[in-house]
Amino acid sequence: MKSIWQQFLRYLYIGKKDPNAPKSRYVSMMHGMNRISIIVFLIAIIIMCIRLFTKRH
Repeated sequence: MKSIWQQFLRYLYIGKKDPNAPKSRYVSMMHGMNRISIIVFLIAIIIMCIRLFTKRH
C-alpha cells in the first residue's frame, strides 16, 4: 500500500516515480493539477501563518 507521503513527494518531484504507474496523457494532466493544488494550498497556509503571527493588537 502506498503511503500518502510518498505520493505527495512524487507530486512535488521529490520522490522517485513508480515504474508501474500508467503513462496516460490524462493521468499526467491529473497529476499536474494536483501539483498546482498542493502548491497553492501551501502558499495559502504560509500566508495565513504570516498574517496570524504578525497581527498587531
